[in-house]
Amino acid sequence: MLNYIWLGLILTGAFLAGWNGKLEALSREAFEGARVAVMDIALPLAGLMALWLGMMRLAERAGLIRSVARLLRPVLCRLFPDVPPDHPAMGSMVMNLSANMLGLNNAATPLGLRAMRDLERLNRARGTATDAMCTFLALNTSSVQLIPATAVAILAAAGSKAPTAIVGTALAATAVSTAVGIVSVKLLEKTPWFRLSAPRGSRETFSEEPSREETPSKGASEPRERASRGWQRALPWALAAGFLALLVRQTAAGIHGGASPGMAAVQAVSALAIPFLLAFLPLYAAVRGLPVYEEFVEGAKEGFQVSLRIIPYLVAMLVAIRIFRAGGGVEWLSRMLGPALGAIGFPADLLPMALTRPLSGSAAIGLFSDLATRLGPDHLVTRMGGTLLGSTETTLYVAAIYFGAVGVKRVRHAVLAGLLADLAGILASVWICRAMWG
Repeated sequence: MLNYIWLGLILTGAFLAGWNGKLEALSREAFEGARVAVMDIALPLAGLMALWLGMMRLAERAGLIRSVARLLRPVLCRLFPDVPPDHPAMGSMVMNLSANMLGLNNAATPLGLRAMRDLERLNRARGTATDAMCTFLALNTSSVQLIPATAVAILAAAGSKAPTAIVGTALAATAVSTAVGIVSVKLLEKTPWFRLSAPRGSRETFSEEPSREETPSKGASEPRERASRGWQRALPWALAAGFLALLVRQTAAGIHGGASPGMAAVQAVSALAIPFLLAFLPLYAAVRGLPVYEEFVEGAKEGFQVSLRIIPYLVAMLVAIRIFRAGGGVEWLSRMLGPALGAIGFPADLLPMALTRPLSGSAAIGLFSDLATRLGPDHLVTRMGGTLLGSTETTLYVAAIYFGAVGVKRVRHAVLAGLLADLAGILASVWICRAMWG
């Protein structure tokens, strides 16, 4: 499906650019898209990948990921029946979805790429997305998150009297988009068009032998079999207790600053989550007897390789998106769809942002900032935009980077399910906000 989307974006953008006299702008945007893919996304991502893959290796080798996945086994086994309950992919997906819920984007993307790599180890038909991969992508593109931090920050900067008013509507809209994403991906995987079948020349056999990520690195010792001393076992939990104390303090400070108790608690968790993980995971692994520095370095080695692997996919997708936008594709779609959407109460001012959101996150944020400036931060359409921003995702970008990291070219129904989830989130944002504020 990505073949048709990619070709359609380029051909439509090129035709419209020629028709509208924007060929020079198209050339500039195409070259800029290639530069951004490498210099602004792939290379900075290499450092983040190295950091979080190193931390994930510590958590995996210490047995922490398997323990976390075991707690959520009933839900995960229903969503991912083809993934063994104790497979590392379960823990990786839990970590990614948790980071998404807290709005920790810098951690969510590396953890998501790690999850896709773990799922690829179960893939019997290389180059083709499995049902589990498609389901995982649908969960990511349906944008499960507790608080739309970016939208709230833009509203606050624009002088909104109640910038957190969209938190409740975004939660409701993201619940709708997630439900539609899950239902869509489960129904589409059973249709004749998307049913999984091994492509010609694919590898049909699958070995359960552990990969290099699951085996100890050279010179690394196994966790000690003997029980650690009492004070050693207590260290990680003492750190957790300190985290809870800081959480209470941060929450109290947020309430004192005027936030509601629930909002203050969510903001405190978001602020403390990454510092806690960066301290807790190495300490827990050390107590388990692992050489933490050596194990971290072994995990971090994969980060640069993954960032290099996704460069061609990023360049292809970002260049196509920039060509489409430069040629006037978004404006053309707005004119085509405007009358039909207006008949169902969809505001014309919101349409460019809704069409741009699956293509480019930065462009959608820019359009939302324009809404807040032009219409006012507390205008109904602006609140619809903030709710939309918190309940949808840049589906084509996510598909390109996640599948590109594992070399999957046949994505089956993953993109369609993600776009359906985006559509549900967009429509839910309009209807829920209209019901709330009329």
